[in-house]
Amino acid sequence: MTLQKWLTSITRTIAPQQRAGTSQLAQGDVRLHVANTTRQTVLADRLETADQGANRRKGLLGRKGLAPGEGLWIRPCEAVHTFFMQFPIDLVYLDRKLRIRKLRSNVGPWRLSGCLTAHSVLELPAGTIHATQTQLGDNLEFTAIPRQS
Repeated sequence: MTLQKWLTSITRTIAPQQRAGTSQLAQGDVRLHVANTTRQTVLADRLETADQGANRRKGLLGRKGLAPGEGLWIRPCEAVHTFFMQFPIDLVYLDRKLRIRKLRSNVGPWRLSGCLTAHSVLELPAGTIHATQTQLGDNLEFTAIPRQS
């Protein structure tokens, strides 16, 4: 299955109110799990997606923090800012093949970061990159996991 077909199927699986950005993924029927297949580590097991205009613009704004295992996957995206954010984050820039193109750790509020070769970016709790020993060139794998009742 191509990446585009997979992304389309994931978007259809996530509840409509989540695609509109009005609720968090943890409240829906599906969550995303992202693993670093190169290092055999897990970067997030409760990953939200921001692939529509409103939720891409909002990102993590208004939140007090991210718990371990949480994160946001913004796609498409080559640059982010942390203006008005209340906590630091780790940034993992990915190309279309889900290979890591750039890493930024512990990015504090009021910063800009970008990677012109990226297609998407993961925003993760500060310290995730170090804890998972994630490095440039590593490959990531995203999996949809149905929530259990």
